[in-house]
Amino acid sequence: MKWTSDAGGKVGGGLLLALLGAGIPALVGAALDSRVGEPYQETRLYFGSARPGGLPPVGEAEFTRFLDREVTPAFPEGLTLQDGRGQWRGPDGKTVHETSYEVVLLYPEKEAESRGVRIERIRRAYEGRYRQDSVGRSDDKVSAGF
Repeated sequence: MKWTSDAGGKVGGGLLLALLGAGIPALVGAALDSRVGEPYQETRLYFGSARPGGLPPVGEAEFTRFLDREVTPAFPEGLTLQDGRGQWRGPDGKTVHETSYEVVLLYPEKEAESRGVRIERIRRAYEGRYRQDSVGRSDDKVSAGF
């Protein structure tokens, strides 16, 4: 038996191997990709409960009323509330320990600007109503599916 080859066969075979070599890692990478859903923004708000001047801390019932009146209307599709224990350094340099509330909000990334305006209103409302120095905020880009 006689084997023959021409330049077209070598190029064709090399091209096939190159395509397979490039395609297989891409397929494996796609199969291992754990991202689901669409681009979303995740905002976490950190509400402290200690109040100045010897006033009692913001209690659970009081915070729930705030949530119902201020946060839920701005994010009616849902949110997550988590109880926490926080600490921060006061103006006098002493560490303050307090009960805290963490609210997690998820919304489409394309709505980040308009949702950000709502979030800032919530922060200002809580700071003013409960005499807080600040309400912490963190933002992350995530993928979410519902």
